[in-house]
Amino acid sequence: MKDNSKDIENIYDKWLGDYKKAPEDLDYIVLEKYAEVLELLARTTNSVVTVFDLYQKKHVFHSSNLGAPLGYDLENIGEKKTFLYSKMHQDDFEELNRNALLVVKLFDDLCIDEKVNYKLVNEFRMMNSSDKYVKIILQLQVLELDSNGNLWLALCIFDMAPDQKNMNEGVNSELLNYRTGKIIPFEKEQEKTVESLSKRELEVLKLVKDGFLSKEISNKLSISLHTVNTHRQKILGKLSVSNSMEAVVMASKLGLI
Repeated sequence: MKDNSKDIENIYDKWLGDYKKAPEDLDYIVLEKYAEVLELLARTTNSVVTVFDLYQKKHVFHSSNLGAPLGYDLENIGEKKTFLYSKMHQDDFEELNRNALLVVKLFDDLCIDEKVNYKLVNEFRMMNSSDKYVKIILQLQVLELDSNGNLWLALCIFDMAPDQKNMNEGVNSELLNYRTGKIIPFEKEQEKTVESLSKRELEVLKLVKDGFLSKEISNKLSISLHTVNTHRQKILGKLSVSNSMEAVVMASKLGLI
């Protein structure tokens, strides 16, 4: 089995890169305020709770039951979190992290109010202490934004998946708007065939991703509002999605934008 723990820093460096320059007013005392509540949440729900810092590119908090769901006693293990990374199914490892970092990039184009409405829900495989793969559900959502409204701390909650069948299935990822209940699935590239977008449709979609409204896109591209809306409808049809957010997710996943 591949030791994923050796790759995790390279993964974060590759996909987060120079995420952003951290504001000087980041106050990590906020973690102390959360710690007691998050530990209580972990004990009450039997979930593992961690906090990921996008600026430091590492988990800066984890609940004391970190290895419990998989049956590991981590008391005498130094690098507890990287030990658990090594237990991820190697076929799921990169896709799981790629999806998470894709969401980070998508969130850059959302307003502050929208950023706190979404959570990423992943299902993937990890090896337990009996050397058997089990399905895990990982939920990630905003815990803290920095003073500029950028993602700073992400709350991560690990649970055993209720459905432990079909172990041959890999990662399943969904972006959930928990205010509206809308779910945006992450399609696997090899399972998704899409009609090519035209140069103009790509221009429109990139502007949609950057947060521009149809009227603003009309002005920027010097085309009519009707033409913009026609392009937007064609984009949805070609990508087989139902709204602009899904279109941006799908196009980003396929490397179109």
